Amino acid sequence: MIKVLLVDDQSLIRQGLRALLELEPDLEILGEAENGEIAINLVEELHPNVVLMDIRMPIMDGVAATKAIQTRFPATKILVLTTFDDDEYVKAALQNGAMGYLLKDTPSEELAVAIRAVDKGYSQLSPEIVTKLLTQFPSTPPLPPSLAELTPREKEVLRLIAIGASNREIAQKLYISEGTVKNHVTNILSRLELRDRTQAAILANTYFSCL
Repeated sequence: MIKVLLVDDQSLIRQGLRALLELEPDLEILGEAENGEIAINLVEELHPNVVLMDIRMPIMDGVAATKAIQTRFPATKILVLTTFDDDEYVKAALQNGAMGYLLKDTPSEELAVAIRAVDKGYSQLSPEIVTKLLTQFPSTPPLPPSLAELTPREKEVLRLIAIGASNREIAQKLYISEGTVKNHVTNILSRLELRDRTQAAILANTYFSCL
């Protein structure tokens, strides 16, 4: 079971999310929080696998809560679910450890898939967020030396990470084992000095035409 904590300042939103997600046999809703401060306390008490985090909330917002949770409980994954796609919120959430950023118009079945993916360590971004991130780079800058030094196979893996492929999908596409994919991903993150797949995907999309 994937244990989920719901964090949103609107009770109706939390109730709706609970009703939808409890239909999924592998998702368990541990509790609800109406602001980031309560969320931190519940993470310490309940140890959820995934926190579904709103951004704008009273007392403590989702960005501050994400930073605090990732500092104190790094094993807990954060998936932002919000109506706000402002550049500063997206950038701040991802920089402070969020594994994904989805908008609240995401269909319920896609939200469940995203929770499972984030639990496994895969980044999840709404298409609108990917477009927004890419528009911040109007032209492709010179390829960084560290990126240019990747092996051809590592570049193939990075291109697939850029389009959101899981390790299993990459393995199937390249006809290699998942273990080999994991090794490539580890090498890529280490060589590029990146924290996670989300940062790798953003970097890869920036230089996609050069890979």
